Amino acid sequence: ALPISAMAEADERFDGMLLAMAQQHDGGVQELVNTFFSFLRRKTDFFIGGDPGAADKLIRATFNHHNQLAQMARKEVQDQQEAARREKEKREKAERAAKVAASKPEEGEPKIRELTEEEAEQLQLELDQKKESERRQSSENGSTVAPSPKINPPEPKSGADSDEEEDEKEKGKLRPNSGNGADLPNYRWTQTLSEVDLIVPLDVSFRLKGKDVIVDIQRRRLKVGLKGQAPVIDGEMYNEVKVEESSWLIEDGKIITVHLEKINKMEWWSKMVSSDPEISTKKINPENSKLSDLDSETRSMVEKMMYDQRQKSMGLPTSEEQKKQDILKKFMEQHPEMDFSKAKFN
Repeated sequence: ALPISAMAEADERFDGMLLAMAQQHDGGVQELVNTFFSFLRRKTDFFIGGDPGAADKLIRATFNHHNQLAQMARKEVQDQQEAARREKEKREKAERAAKVAASKPEEGEPKIRELTEEEAEQLQLELDQKKESERRQSSENGSTVAPSPKINPPEPKSGADSDEEEDEKEKGKLRPNSGNGADLPNYRWTQTLSEVDLIVPLDVSFRLKGKDVIVDIQRRRLKVGLKGQAPVIDGEMYNEVKVEESSWLIEDGKIITVHLEKINKMEWWSKMVSSDPEISTKKINPENSKLSDLDSETRSMVEKMMYDQRQKSMGLPTSEEQKKQDILKKFMEQHPEMDFSKAKFN
């Protein structure tokens, strides 16, 4: 018996010739098969040269063999898709966990909120009014009341200037849609941390088929549209995708949907392609979930992401920045003879 590799090479040896033949059969596989049997009938003794039933037996055995190979290949693809689906669900659990854990304080966490300047001024006004009321009452009663301590509005954070700069950068950006993407005139896109989904409705009077459209997914570039017309999308994507794990299909005969798997699964895209308007990734809302649903490794990763996001929003160092500061502090303690008073650190 031939080894599998040799059998594969033998199977593929005539692919070019057979493909050329197939392309000349407008009737598809049925017409191509009919041509093969017509050739065997007219040019060989395949049907009448052997024992009665020999041709039928050979055809059935060959069919069963290749049918079995096809079923095995399909099962392998289905197994791969199921594994990818489970991995996707695992990643989505991590993403959905952020909202609940971020919006609900951890047990034992102090529920203290810093006042805004407006809130502080309002509080001071109420205290002044209360103090004045007590003073008048004490004057009427002939007694004195110790002056209340004055509460000054909180000093602006040292990072106020940088916050203003960040606000300036956010001006003009779109608010994300319900799917954390954007609703644009010709298409709509949504995203999670790990994937992007694109919906492109086409204004046509007929039911679309695969041969009517162009969908070209490359590692960093995407093209979608009708054949013979200017593409709806044709540009460089925000970041790279896994081409082999991405896919597209036609829904309802008039809508192209494209599914893209991100390579970097730890970032939000601010645009689909470079020509799109940007969305504000700071306003993205992950779906609700529970950290308790996650395995320990995924949970620790999500908790770290949430901690860093919380620190950034308060103008405080992230876990990596804190680590660097600790190393620097330790170095300064070990070298008291060195003068760091005029040194600038990033």
